[in-house]
Amino acid sequence: MYGVRDPFRRAQLAIAALFCFLGFQYATWASRLPALKTRLDLSEAELGLLLMACGVGAAASFPLVAVLMKRMGSRRLAIVSAVCLSLLLLALSAAPDYPVALVVVFCDGIAVGSLNVAMNAQGAALEAVHQRTAMAKLHATFSAGSLFAALLASGVNLVTTDLAAHFGVAAVLLLLLVGLTRSGLLTEAEQVPAEAPAEERPPAPEKGRRKLSMPSRVTVWMGCAMVFGTVTEGAMNDWSALYMKDVVDAASELAPLGIAVVSVMMVLARVFADGWRSRWGDGRIVRVGSVVAGAGLALALLAGGVVPTL
Repeated sequence: MYGVRDPFRRAQLAIAALFCFLGFQYATWASRLPALKTRLDLSEAELGLLLMACGVGAAASFPLVAVLMKRMGSRRLAIVSAVCLSLLLLALSAAPDYPVALVVVFCDGIAVGSLNVAMNAQGAALEAVHQRTAMAKLHATFSAGSLFAALLASGVNLVTTDLAAHFGVAAVLLLLLVGLTRSGLLTEAEQVPAEAPAEERPPAPEKGRRKLSMPSRVTVWMGCAMVFGTVTEGAMNDWSALYMKDVVDAASELAPLGIAVVSVMMVLARVFADGWRSRWGDGRIVRVGSVVAGAGLALALLAGGVVPTL
């Protein structure tokens, strides 16, 4: 992020690069699941377990991340976990069998969880320090990273089907991105916002033992919306390449384009999301977005074929 003088813009670009990094890294190996399935001779159940290993690793990382955040800070944790994710791509391409691949993907999930927390902490600190919104556009760069990874996978497939070559190129690009990002990230000292005037500070929390209470109906519905949204997004990222190849008989170079199409639309939605929220409100966005997503999935499944799927 050399040459950018504005502190907000410099930090925003660096943090956006982390979001782009994570989207690129994840989509790189997710877009090549058909090749991994063939190389390791996996059944559908074994492939599902492989994908679940990443999620289990991410969930298991949260207690560890809490400790690492205190000891390392979000800047160092982001850099270390990003380097690990780059190297894990190489490890996955070289995995000799299914058990080793499970371990690699589990470790990948731990690194994903670490980078996810660290980069979001950087984004939250950026908004707090500069009193400017940035989070929606940061998340848009995650989808942009997924798009670039899918396009790279499709391009590499035109030249070679070798996983090691593809993941090697991706790892080099990711390490270069880490090097460019490092100087722009917020240090721990820079993450402390200026103290607000006394009249603007929130009231101090009351001391004493907190009582457990049942979640409200709104909280339950929002939790369900998040779960179903995550399941749908995960299906698009994890299974669309296999669906394209095995169900609608797409060519190998077209299979990664399922992730690419989803990523393009997510980038567009996230770029305009803040304006939509201001104009129509969060509740309407959730309801309309859910209907559009459900209708799109249903029509694609009923119609079949490469073009309706995309």
